[in-house]
Amino acid sequence: MIRFFDVLFSLIAIIVLTPLWLAVVPILRFTGEGEVFFRQARVGSGGGSFDLLKFATMLKNSPNIGTGTITTKDDPRVLPLGKFLRATKINELPQLFNVLKGDMSVIGPRPQTQRCFDAFPEKYQREIVKSRPGLSGPGAIAFRGEDRMLADAESAERFYDEVIMPYKGRLEAWYVERANLGLYFALIGLTCWVIVFSSSTAFWRTFGSLPAPPEALRPYFGLPPASRQTA
Repeated sequence: MIRFFDVLFSLIAIIVLTPLWLAVVPILRFTGEGEVFFRQARVGSGGGSFDLLKFATMLKNSPNIGTGTITTKDDPRVLPLGKFLRATKINELPQLFNVLKGDMSVIGPRPQTQRCFDAFPEKYQREIVKSRPGLSGPGAIAFRGEDRMLADAESAERFYDEVIMPYKGRLEAWYVERANLGLYFALIGLTCWVIVFSSSTAFWRTFGSLPAPPEALRPYFGLPPASRQTA
């Protein structure tokens, strides 16, 4: 049933957003490095690889420059128009074709590059590959400000590997273990909500069974320190 809604929603969105495609495509073609789409191998269902599609927002050789596949706040590799596309999440819209094709679902664990997937603890890797990766999901909602977290860290890569990815893996595994139609629609609604109200803590208030985030991440999620919460 979820697959039925994936196809339905992706078809409707692609058609409704046609004016946006017609505006963004030529602008990208004639600005920056002239690239419209960015394709990158990501880990998918069953642990196999598929080509994720996005609007091009960074320099062509970005994966081999600086922090590689990890993007930080004010990353110098991001093109001028790319900053807007990333901030509004418009750069993610071509993934609707990945959903239509069956590589992805509307909701699921965010698809990672192999390097980033390997940063998940192995027990979460085993759970995550049981599901199609998603256009949105718990990890995408919780870590929508990930670039700011990395910018604040003394070592972006270390913080990513030791703090962000272990907890993100727990969140993604939480979804895979509970995936059903009700949760699917709830997460679609929350995705729309946090795009409009970026500082909202509705995600944390909606699901009482979410794994508790580590102390280092709580301020970024708009949550009080755990000690204050339990006092």
